Amino acid sequence: MKKWALLAALGLCACSSNKPIANGVLHDYGLLTPQQAPSGRTLMGWTDPKWPRGRYIQVYLDASRFYPRPAACARIPQATLDRIARYYDLALRSELGKVMTVVDAPGPNTLVVRPVITRVSASTQGLRFYEWLPVTLVAAGVSSAAGIRDRDSEIATELVFEAGTSGRVIAEAMLSGTGVPLDNDRQVMTLDNVRAVLDGWASDVREVYALKHR
Repeated sequence: MKKWALLAALGLCACSSNKPIANGVLHDYGLLTPQQAPSGRTLMGWTDPKWPRGRYIQVYLDASRFYPRPAACARIPQATLDRIARYYDLALRSELGKVMTVVDAPGPNTLVVRPVITRVSASTQGLRFYEWLPVTLVAAGVSSAAGIRDRDSEIATELVFEAGTSGRVIAEAMLSGTGVPLDNDRQVMTLDNVRAVLDGWASDVREVYALKHR
C-alpha cells in the first residue's frame, strides 16, 4: 500500500485515451482518427473524402498562433514563444513550397492552412526502468522534488485546411511531439529544443499532400 502511495506522490499514475481533447480550434474533433504519417509519426486527422486530387496547386499560409495563449514564464519566456511561432511558419512555407506555389492571399485553386500551437510545456520526465528499484525510487523522488531531473520539451499543434474560395473545411489534424529535454527546471527552453519537432510536422504536412492530394 505504501509503495502505491509513493508512486502516486511522484506523479506516476497516468491514463491514456484515443479520444482527442477538444481545444476549441478544430471544427469537429469527433471526426478525427489515429493515422500514421509518412515519417512514421502518429497523428489524429480527418480529410473530406470529396477532396479532389490535384485541385489545389497553390497554398496560402495563415500566420501560426497560440491557443490557448500560453503565459510566458522564466522557463519558457515570451521571446522563445515568438521564435517558435515564426519558425513554424517558415518551416511550413519551406516544405509546402516544394510542392505548391505559396501565395499571399486565398483564391481559386488555393489551399488555406491555418496552424495553431496548442501547447508548449516542460514536464518532468518519467522514471526509467532501473529507477523503479526500491532504493533508487526514493532518490528519484528527491531529485524530482529538488528540480534536478530532466524535463521533456513538449509541444502540440492543430491545423485546419480550407478551400481558398469558399472557406469550407476540407481537412483537420492534431500533432504533438517531444523535443530536446531540459537538464533541470532552471534551464530556459529555446527554439532549439523543439526545432526538430517543427521541422518534422512541416515535412509530414508536405508529404501527406504530395502522396494523397497532388
